[in-house]
Amino acid sequence: MPNLRTSSLSRRGLLAAGGAVGLGAVLAACGDGDEKGSASGSGAEKSGPWSFKDDRGQTAKADSAPKNIVAFIGVAAALHDYGVEVKGVFGPTKTSDGKADVQAGDLDISKVEVLGNVWGEFNVEKYAGLAPELLVTAMWEKDALWYVPDQSKDKILKLAPSVALWAAQTTVPKAIQRHEDLAASLGADVKSKKVTDAKAAFEKAAARLRAAAKSQPNIKVLVGSASQDLFYVSLAKTSADTLYFQELGVQFVEPKVNAAGFFEELSWENVDKYGADIIMMDNRSSALQPDALTSKPTWAGLPAVKAGQVIPRTTEPIYSYDKCAPILDALAEAIEKAKKVS
Repeated sequence: MPNLRTSSLSRRGLLAAGGAVGLGAVLAACGDGDEKGSASGSGAEKSGPWSFKDDRGQTAKADSAPKNIVAFIGVAAALHDYGVEVKGVFGPTKTSDGKADVQAGDLDISKVEVLGNVWGEFNVEKYAGLAPELLVTAMWEKDALWYVPDQSKDKILKLAPSVALWAAQTTVPKAIQRHEDLAASLGADVKSKKVTDAKAAFEKAAARLRAAAKSQPNIKVLVGSASQDLFYVSLAKTSADTLYFQELGVQFVEPKVNAAGFFEELSWENVDKYGADIIMMDNRSSALQPDALTSKPTWAGLPAVKAGQVIPRTTEPIYSYDKCAPILDALAEAIEKAKKVS
């Protein structure tokens, strides 16, 4: 990183702080896999040996379907939507006021052991005390376990089998399917009315977004995230959500990034580098939200901001049909109502 203060931060750490992101939050905190995979077991098959091939191409195995599960908070929230509960979580779970973080979804965080709430934090002793039978997390880069600290990874992985599911290099429907596959292997009834109704709502929302993009082909969307010193513009094709939106026809600003990059960093003086009609802003607690940017004149002067065409972006979706359908509907509505201002 050109900023010397961030030279010790990993690229994954920057992603975590804003995915393109609240860099200030990171500083404060610091003081192609097998897409299809395979699984044995289903809602109707809960006994006998269990195995699941994850997106690293690795197969986790156990004598029976794991019950003591520990997961990254967003994955735990997705499993919860399918009826699979976890014993412990790690990753952004609680906000500074003690409330559930946006990434917790419908999970009751008072009923799970929180092993770490920020990047680099994972209590190995507490983890061992849960007698874990399975560790599940996301994967933004090949073989890199999201929010599992590199310095303690070896100790953590010795305690239980692990599963990693793509959050990048995939699309929303594929990511949902992989989470559903895992849930089914753990005993979830993925054919329940709740799940099939949610899938129908998702498909309806996808059709709406496709139609909105087709009816407003000139509307350009910028994917942004803010820190105190920098504004980040994400490349749509690098994340599951925006890549899928792109496939549905949404037109995105394309920032200049290097071959392996997720986003371009802009100073606030240069925040108007790209013209956009809608700005989607990272909704994670690690990033500054639009109401915290009103004192920045360059932000206030952006045409999309003046037009009131700024919407939240769920940067790390909870990969269940129930949680992803509203994301599609919200973007569709924004495009349907948007005026060309760039």
